[in-house]
Amino acid sequence: MYVSTFHDVVEWTRALHQHLAECLQHCSTQQEEERAKWLLEYLAEHEAALERAVAGFEGQAAPKALNTWLYDYISYAPIKSHLSCSAPYAEMSFDEICQEIFDLHSQVIGFYRYLEGRAEIPETRELIGELLKLEQHEAMRLVHQTNRARDL
Repeated sequence: MYVSTFHDVVEWTRALHQHLAECLQHCSTQQEEERAKWLLEYLAEHEAALERAVAGFEGQAAPKALNTWLYDYISYAPIKSHLSCSAPYAEMSFDEICQEIFDLHSQVIGFYRYLEGRAEIPETRELIGELLKLEQHEAMRLVHQTNRARDL
């Protein structure tokens, strides 16, 4: 997806979480390790909830913020995830899945920090700041939940 406005950032993030939720759910049906299967199901639900939360920003954010153009985006390295779900998570261990998901969320957080530092108007700073807080909170929650599952 080509990102040129802050609305595109929100839509791109929503689509990323939606794709990830679908991929994780698909892979959970093919995962043989019980703990990893549970993890994939949990992560799929978590990503679907995150997708809905991000979608809510589209309806709540100030139009001025959403319609602001991004000029520096091209210089930011794009985030890499599994672009098509050919069951990569079905073949990973519990720890590998955790590492992959944590890395992906870290990339999104880094992207938001990058944008927050370049937002020129208060409305865009507020929008990106709220998205950043959401992603950071959810990433911490994922770490906490997966560590609890690892201890079981």
